[in-house]
Amino acid sequence: MARFRVGVDIGGTFTDIVFLDPEGRVHTKKVSSSVDDYARAIVEGLREVFRETGLAGADVVEVLHGTTVASNAILELRGARTGLITTAGFRDALEIRRLRMPRLYEIAWEKPVPLVERYLRLEVRERINARGEIQSALDPAEVDAVLDRLLGEGVEAIAVCLLNSYANPVHEQRIKEIVERRVPGLPLCISAEVLPEIREYERTSTTVINAYVMPVVRRYLRSLRHGLAEIGVEAPLLIIQSNGGLMTADSAERMPMHIIESGPAAGVIGAQALARRTGMPKVITFDMGGTTAKASIVEDGEVNRATEYSVGGGIMHGSRLLSGSGYLLRVPAIDLAEVGAGGGSIVWIDAGGSLQVGPRSAGASPGPLCYDLGGTEPTITDANVILGYLNPGYLVGGALKLNAARAREVFEERIARPLGLALVDAADGAHRIAASNMIRAIKAVSSERGRDPRDYALFAFGGNGPLFAAGMARQLEMTRIVVPPAPGLFSSFGLLYGDVEHHYVRTYRRHTRHLDLSEVNGIVGKMEADALAQLAAEGFTGAATRITRSADLCYHGQSFELTVPLTAGALDPRAIAELEEAFGREHERVYGHRAGPEEPVQLVSLRLIAHGIPERPRVPDRIMVDLAPSPGSGTRSARRRVYFGATDGWQETPILRRPDLSNPVDGPAIVEEYDATCVVPPRAQARLDVYGNIVIDLR
Repeated sequence: MARFRVGVDIGGTFTDIVFLDPEGRVHTKKVSSSVDDYARAIVEGLREVFRETGLAGADVVEVLHGTTVASNAILELRGARTGLITTAGFRDALEIRRLRMPRLYEIAWEKPVPLVERYLRLEVRERINARGEIQSALDPAEVDAVLDRLLGEGVEAIAVCLLNSYANPVHEQRIKEIVERRVPGLPLCISAEVLPEIREYERTSTTVINAYVMPVVRRYLRSLRHGLAEIGVEAPLLIIQSNGGLMTADSAERMPMHIIESGPAAGVIGAQALARRTGMPKVITFDMGGTTAKASIVEDGEVNRATEYSVGGGIMHGSRLLSGSGYLLRVPAIDLAEVGAGGGSIVWIDAGGSLQVGPRSAGASPGPLCYDLGGTEPTITDANVILGYLNPGYLVGGALKLNAARAREVFEERIARPLGLALVDAADGAHRIAASNMIRAIKAVSSERGRDPRDYALFAFGGNGPLFAAGMARQLEMTRIVVPPAPGLFSSFGLLYGDVEHHYVRTYRRHTRHLDLSEVNGIVGKMEADALAQLAAEGFTGAATRITRSADLCYHGQSFELTVPLTAGALDPRAIAELEEAFGREHERVYGHRAGPEEPVQLVSLRLIAHGIPERPRVPDRIMVDLAPSPGSGTRSARRRVYFGATDGWQETPILRRPDLSNPVDGPAIVEEYDATCVVPPRAQARLDVYGNIVIDLR
C-alpha cells in the first residue's frame, strides 16, 4: 500500500493540495477555494487526486492543514457571540487597550469594535494581588447571577479573565467549575489556562479571541474530518500553528488562538528547510498569492518569531512601530510583514485621480476579469495578462481558461482612458505600484530591522511570487532569487516540513538575585511535565521529544522584556548568573548598551517549547514533482511578446518549462508551470540547482 502525507493550504483564491510519499514522489492539485465552506474544496480536491492517480483514502497516513478559517472569523466579525467575566473595575480593558495607534496623524482613525460588546462584559467582585494572595474572596452566588445574565443573552462562548489570575488561578478555576456544572459543553476559556502571563489587556484580548473563534474552528474541523471520512481518509489531521509548529486537530479545537495565522507560517517553514539543505545562510521569503503578499526572514537556518501580533482591523504592512490596528494576540508567531497585494488585488483610481492597487481583492469569486466568472473590476492578474507575463489563454496547466480580450477591454475603459495613458502604460503602472507595495513588506523585515537586503537571497513562491520577484529584487539591489519546485503550492509543501510543537509560558516575576531556586525549579518542572504529557498523548515519548527553554527578563523599572535562552537541567546560582549575562548581551545587541553589574535584573516569565521528533526526516532530500506542463510551453519555438518596462520595452520572449533550465538560460524568458509563472528579465541568468530550484542571478 502506498503511504502518502498530504499538505492542504487554503488561500483566498485557490486551495492547494500536495501528496508526498517516503521516496519523494509528489502529486499536486490546485482547485478554487469554496468560500462558503472551505472543507468542501479540500474534499473535492482530494477526490480528484484519487481519481487521477488511482490512490485511495487508505493510502493517506497524515493530513497537514493550514487554514484561514480562524482569521477570517475575526476579519469578518463572524465569530461566536461571546461573554466575558472579569474582575470588578476591569470591564473596559478591551476598549481602553494600549496607547498605540497604527497611523499617528490620521485623526479619523477609529479602534476596531470590541469582539465582546459592553453589555456582555460582566464583573464579579474578587481580588487577588500580584503576589497571588487572596484579598477578596469570590462569591459563587454572584457567579451564578452573572452566568444567568449571559445565558439569557444567548452567548455561545464565555471567556474568563480575572486580575492577577496568572499568579493564582483559584478564582478562575472556581468559575470554570460552576460554568461546566451548569452548562456542560459550552465553549469556555479561562486566562489561567490560555495565557498565564502578566498584563491584563494582553491576557484578556488573547482569552477573548480564543473563545470567540472556538465554536467556528470546532465546527469547521469537525466538518472537515467528516468529509475526509466520507472519502475514506481516516489519517490523523494536524494543523500548522502561527509559530510554524504542528498541533493535532483536537488541540486546535481547544486552543484555536494558535492557528489564527496558520496559513502564512507554512511557506516560511518550507523555506527554512530548503535554506538549511542548500546552505543559504540569509534568505528573505516572499509569498504572493491571490489576495495578500507576505515577507519574512530566515537567518542561519532559523526563523524569527514575534511574541505577539495583531489580527484584523485592516492588514498590517510591516512595522512594529505601527501596531495597535487590530485585535492583540499574545502568542508566539512567525514574524511576518503582510500587505494587501495579490493577483486578485483590484486596480482603481482614487478621488484625486491617482492609480491605486488593493487592498480590496476580487478573491476566488468572481475573480479577475480574465477568469470570465463575472468579475467587473480590473485586477493585477489582468494587468499581467496585458503585459504578456501570463499566458493569455489559460492558467493552472490549461485547467483555467482566460479571456484576455475582456481584460484588455475593461482595463482600457476603467483605467487607461480615464488616466490618459496607453493601455500598456496603465498596466505597467499598476504592476509597478503593486511591486512597490510589496517592497514595503520586504523592507519591514530587513532594512527597518537593521538588515541589508542586498546580503540576502529572495526566496519567492506563491502563485504570483516568481512573477514579481525579479523586478522587486532589482529595485532592492538584491542579486539572487530562488524559486522552489511547485512554487504556487509551496505553502502546502511547507506543511510537510513541519514538526509537532507546543509553546508554554508562565509569569514568575522576581529579581534574579532573590530567586527561590526550589520554587522556580518546581515551576519549570511542572511546565516540562505538562509538555511531555501533551507530547505523549500525541505519540511522542523518550528520544522522540525535545524541550527548549527560555526566559523573559528586563532591568528593574523597564516595561518590556527581552527573551534569552535558559539552560537545561536544574537551575543553580551559576545558571542564573549565565542568564543575567545572556540578557546583558542581548540588551546591548538590541539597544546598543547594557547596564552595569549593579543594576538589578528582573525575571518576568518562563517559556518552554516542546518538540515532537519524527522517526525519520519528514521530507526526503530529493523530490519528484509530477506537475503537468502547460500546453505549448517547453519548446524553444514557443514565444510571445512580453513588456519589460519603458527601458526594455516589448521583447519576443521564449516560453520555457523548468527542465529547460538544466543548462543556464539568459533572460528574457518566461518559465510556465502548472501552478505559477516565473519571469526572468533581461540582463539576468536562470539555472536549476541540484535540488530543482530555479536560481536567477541578476546582472
